[in-house]
Amino acid sequence: MQFSKISIIGVGLLGGSIGLAVQRRKLAREVAGFVRRTASLKDCERAGAVDYATTDLLAAVSQSDLVILCTPLAQMRALTEQILPALKRGAIVTDVGSVKAGVVRELDALLKKSGAHFVGSHPMAGGEKMGVRAAKADLFVNAACVITPSKNSNRAAVGKVEKFWQALGARTLRLDAAQHDLVVSRSSHLPHVVAAALAELVLDPRQPKAQAALCATGFRDTTRIASGSPEMWRDIVLANRKNVSQSMDAFMAELKQFQAALKKSDGEAVERFFKTAKQRRDGWCGQSNSTE
Repeated sequence: MQFSKISIIGVGLLGGSIGLAVQRRKLAREVAGFVRRTASLKDCERAGAVDYATTDLLAAVSQSDLVILCTPLAQMRALTEQILPALKRGAIVTDVGSVKAGVVRELDALLKKSGAHFVGSHPMAGGEKMGVRAAKADLFVNAACVITPSKNSNRAAVGKVEKFWQALGARTLRLDAAQHDLVVSRSSHLPHVVAAALAELVLDPRQPKAQAALCATGFRDTTRIASGSPEMWRDIVLANRKNVSQSMDAFMAELKQFQAALKKSDGEAVERFFKTAKQRRDGWCGQSNSTE
């Protein structure tokens, strides 16, 4: 498949990686990128993520077949409202947002009025580093990408978005937006909150000086994602606050149960806790490897 023009709104890690993958696979004759800062223009073009970058939002999306919103969630509605006058009829707009219910509800209605089509998507890929310089052309290879069509979604547009992500190497699946938000609150959002809490607690300056020196590979791996964009993660957890809060309740209940066993010196229960976790993770890793 090939698009005449693809527009990437926000050329950071995800947007830049999409651009690089599109260029490598020749999925578009032209790739345009929108950035907020003039200083970012040369970085985008130097990285090879886009054919050209601009701070002119309407110029970036003009005559585009596919527009991909790669900005923080809180900016998506306002940006969509701004691009409406420049969208050609039949254009497809998608996003990479980590929370879908609100985005699908708002953007679906906005774009339908303009004769364009919105199809929500969420590639389960990323990293703790930010900016186009961290972009990778193979970021989406073997990654899961959730497509979240609504009842009003145009079937042809859904199919094109699905094929687009598959062309980037992703494994696609369709989920209702509300179900998506519940599931990722546990598998994506909760781990980030836990990593951030660990980093805040253990690396608190009030801890003994030896504390940071004794944080080795296990701590580094567990807290890696805490280095992600604070702005992005603020928007994510606030947009999905109900599900994230419920997932935190379940997580803390699990910890309290383990703590009770620890206080009782219940070795059998403590070992069962670690054994069950190991079995479940090993099983998941085995399934993940079999799909690669």
